[in-house]
Amino acid sequence: MSEATIEKDATGGQEATDQPVVEFRTSPEKYKHFTVEYDGEVAYVKLDVDEQGGIVPGYELKMNSYDLGVDIELYDISQRMRFEHPEVKSVVITSGKDKMFCAGANIRMLAGSPHSWKVNFCKFTNETRNGIEDASANSGQTWIAALNGTAAGGGYELALACDDIVLMDDNSSTVSLPEVPLLGVLPGTGGLTRVVDKRHVRKDRADLFATKSEGYRGDQAVDWGFIDATIPRGSWDEEIKKRAQERAKDSGRPGGEGVALTELSRTIEGDTISYQHVSATLDRDKRLAEITVSAPTEEPPADAEAARTQGVDYYPLALARELDDLILHLRTNELLIGTWVIRATGDQSLVLAHDEKLTEWKQDWFVNEVNQYLKRTFKRLDVTSRSIFAVIDPGTAFVGTLLELALAADRQYMLEGVYEDVDPDATPATIRVTEINDGAYPMSNGLSRLESRFWNRDEELEKARAAKGKDLDSAAADEAGLVTMALDDIDFEDELRIVLEERAALSPDALTGMEANHRFVGPETMETKVFGRLTAWQNWIFIRPNASGPDGALRRYGSGQKGDYNLERV
Repeated sequence: MSEATIEKDATGGQEATDQPVVEFRTSPEKYKHFTVEYDGEVAYVKLDVDEQGGIVPGYELKMNSYDLGVDIELYDISQRMRFEHPEVKSVVITSGKDKMFCAGANIRMLAGSPHSWKVNFCKFTNETRNGIEDASANSGQTWIAALNGTAAGGGYELALACDDIVLMDDNSSTVSLPEVPLLGVLPGTGGLTRVVDKRHVRKDRADLFATKSEGYRGDQAVDWGFIDATIPRGSWDEEIKKRAQERAKDSGRPGGEGVALTELSRTIEGDTISYQHVSATLDRDKRLAEITVSAPTEEPPADAEAARTQGVDYYPLALARELDDLILHLRTNELLIGTWVIRATGDQSLVLAHDEKLTEWKQDWFVNEVNQYLKRTFKRLDVTSRSIFAVIDPGTAFVGTLLELALAADRQYMLEGVYEDVDPDATPATIRVTEINDGAYPMSNGLSRLESRFWNRDEELEKARAAKGKDLDSAAADEAGLVTMALDDIDFEDELRIVLEERAALSPDALTGMEANHRFVGPETMETKVFGRLTAWQNWIFIRPNASGPDGALRRYGSGQKGDYNLERV
């Protein structure tokens, strides 16, 4: 990571371009802020933030506050817990500091960061919290927040992502969401939503809580539903251990040997980013990334045990890891690359063969984790604020799992026939919908991308479902409603060029709002509220002078002066 400060351009206009290059790949021996101990079926994750260990210079991470670097470690821990430790059934997250669990996101970091940094930080933090909840729902790992001290703001939001919240009863430790009264912003990682939607706190009590900076402790926090229990200091360790062991009894995780998540290989040469199965080439003049995803080159292993033996080389797992890292790298480090064009290439039959086994072996703990990881990676693509276009032409491998990438795109362009001037003997492109596209990888709204595409258009959805298992050429794909446009060789390249030029000329802010509204149709869930309603409001609040202006609450925090607010309600 480069040594660079994060600060706003003094003109208040275009953000400074010297933000650090963020590296999302890490491993336990590199952790600065966490330790993890394993005790049979229970893992203990201890947050003990290095005050001088910020991801960039310029602030101290006091009171177990966190920045992006802290959350990158937590994400790595949660991933390794799922793949490397099938024996772990309960995870206890606690603090290594006395009387302070976590003070939340570091305020100096937020106050000094450009808008883009704050937004990407909050988005990644939200995804990490959702990943913890996904582990509880789909991996049999119960997460217990053992609050051995005060949990404020993002610290309490971390606790809210857990299944169980236990607070030390020491007459001083509290839980609180003080962002509104103290900072003029919102709790940035789902706190408001989880309090009412997950913990079912009455909205009048939630209103009191979110405007009471000191929060609540003890019996009132239990009675109102903000925590599940309190435990006296004298019996803390014993009771937490007992609680974790009890929750482990409900888990179906099998134990046994895990799969090591060895370091992901990635090469960056100039404007090309390469992995084994995924690559991206950046055209900075056009603000465009050309992303190519390759199909597997070998048949799937004989059985689930053989897949586990392949480990990180097992194609579906390798694909998920590479896509995950690329998405994070591009959206955090390449802010001016606003459009992603995705192609999938290779042998369709091998994609389908691997998909068949992903379905056949889905009860195996390792294959289940691979399926869940693919699901989360596609979700990460859904919530990424980039325009995404899928190009489907000869040699395409957009079938089954890889078709999810096309369905996640904002538009799909498919070539009729072949490029006559380039390869007149090529085989025209086809795509194929399979059962895996109809529920294996649900979006944040709980629907498949197929259902979302045809929301409340039941006849069209059934027509697309009727096409499952068939190789659809451009005409058939268009008829089934699976592509935006099917164009012949004469018009295809010109049309695509014009479309991409037009996209690059539009306001990135307007595009982000438009795409987010279009991508999440249908029912609202806790996830869509967090990524839609909460983040949309927070993004607006972050750029308002009441929060981020020179006299705003974020800038004045700790100075003894309150924020100077524009009092208009709009």
